[in-house]
Amino acid sequence: MIIRLVLVLGCLSLCVAAWSVAGPFICSQQGLECKVTIFDCLDKGWLKVYKYTPSHPEDLQVSVDIRGDESGHLQPVLEASWKLKDDGGIRDLNATELNVMMWSTNANVCVRYSLKKQLPMRSPSGEKWSFSANMLVLDPGQTYQVSVFNIPKPEINHSNYDVSKIVVVPGCEDAIMQRTHFCIERGSLWRPGITAVSRESTLAVSFTPDPLCEEYIVIVSSSSIIIDTHTYKGNQTTLNATFKLDNWPKTCCQFVIEIKPIFLQCGTDCVRKRRNVDICPGPSAEAPNVQVYTFVAVGVVFFCVVLTVMMCLLCRKPRKPAVIAPPVRDEIRQPQQIKQRPKVLVIYSQDHRLYRDVVLKLCAFLQAQCGTEVLVDLLDTTSIGVVGRIRWLEWQRQQLKNPSDKILVLCSRGVQAKWRAMCGQGPVKLREDVLSPTDDMLTPFLNLFLPDMHHTGMLGKYMVAYFDDISGEQDVPSVFDIGVKYKLMKHFEELYFRILDVEKYQPDQVCHIKGIGADDYSDCPSGRDLKCAVETFQAYQLDNPDWFEKECVDDEEEVITEASLLIDQLQIPPVLECVPLIRVGTPCLHQ
Repeated sequence: MIIRLVLVLGCLSLCVAAWSVAGPFICSQQGLECKVTIFDCLDKGWLKVYKYTPSHPEDLQVSVDIRGDESGHLQPVLEASWKLKDDGGIRDLNATELNVMMWSTNANVCVRYSLKKQLPMRSPSGEKWSFSANMLVLDPGQTYQVSVFNIPKPEINHSNYDVSKIVVVPGCEDAIMQRTHFCIERGSLWRPGITAVSRESTLAVSFTPDPLCEEYIVIVSSSSIIIDTHTYKGNQTTLNATFKLDNWPKTCCQFVIEIKPIFLQCGTDCVRKRRNVDICPGPSAEAPNVQVYTFVAVGVVFFCVVLTVMMCLLCRKPRKPAVIAPPVRDEIRQPQQIKQRPKVLVIYSQDHRLYRDVVLKLCAFLQAQCGTEVLVDLLDTTSIGVVGRIRWLEWQRQQLKNPSDKILVLCSRGVQAKWRAMCGQGPVKLREDVLSPTDDMLTPFLNLFLPDMHHTGMLGKYMVAYFDDISGEQDVPSVFDIGVKYKLMKHFEELYFRILDVEKYQPDQVCHIKGIGADDYSDCPSGRDLKCAVETFQAYQLDNPDWFEKECVDDEEEVITEASLLIDQLQIPPVLECVPLIRVGTPCLHQ
């Protein structure tokens, strides 16, 4: 037991040591006698029972600021401020505390302002007592949960005592974050200037190293052939790597060169620099003469055409002014012919087997009627089983590079419940997540994509929708309040215009697309299947008002055991074998 206690205390000390702290540690108001301490959020006072406790803080404001430390390095610092309520609970206030937790590691740190004497109702200036903290250094690319509460905390099963907000720190790809010490140590300012020269049967690659990195891996690939080599900086200002072209076919012209740095802070997981090169020779020297003659001939023809048009305009007879028809106010258009089919990544929660059927029917409708390429986990279970959920989502994000590619989040009761679970309101596990071969895709999606969603210019790639007949706006998490919410199938036409990046309301006309509106989407086979699936799930909800509570499970093993029993109950017909009768001995002959 003592050994376990020592290990737990050692892990907690490592978690606290992972935080960078920038002083000084003073109270935010002059004349306030208090003591500021930073610790690992474990308090012996939790074991005490208090008859009276103060009310919770209010007006929590959080932001991220960039400022220099004592060494002159820029660091992203948390700026947090909150106020105390001016009610009777202030007489029982001993301290107020700030708790910051990193989502990716669950490491947390607390900043406590301990009061040396009882506070009056308001400050000497007549305003509410306010506190602020700006001493915690954050890591770029991480998401934090910031909470404040007053000490002593209320007892178990009492009212909530904390106020929380989520802070997303931009990653090192952000222009401002690139100048921070954290990102510089990971190569954010490194510009290698990759060059490649083909000499005889070799390919010579040159680049400029970073002063903070000593080791690099140079990777050259073409088609399915990949070759790499290690190189070290030493005292050189330019590094070279040579590759033999004998390993590639003679017809290979396009090569991809990647420089993988191994910085001390990120190891083998640093950002790579890439460049595409073409080593095939250009056109021959006689080509410019042919191009000159071509341009001269085209210019003469163009001049003659322009001259002919001008003569026709000058010599034609004047006509009566034409009557201009009134503009069309409502125009029915067919889907535009686009060069590349837009991709749509569909994210949802497996609330029920009937709701999963609705999602699959919607994906079929998008592909059959709208001509989009749908990416959904249920149609790619093999890849997810091989690489895992997180890598599969990361791979999908890399595929959605085209501006017309979108991410559609279908909100339901499960989506809201899982978002609240991420915010600390208790874990949620659904029956279909346990039985599904892909497990829950929503929670890893929120962890991976939320920082990217709040970047400038990325909001247009994300779409939020819900089926009005089986869900409601209350099922949309607050994190999606910054975007437009679409009701399906009422607003499906607007959602499809969003996928195409086309404005529905244009000057003097309103565009419509036949066959996808709320009144006529069920005219096609895929639309009829979708409408039938929605109505089936809606009828099930009316017959079972507590359906969602039944889908929430506590024990995964119990669900798996029930599923196994159902499979064992299947009556499999026996396999019969026909064995010929073999008689031993000589045959008998009867005359």
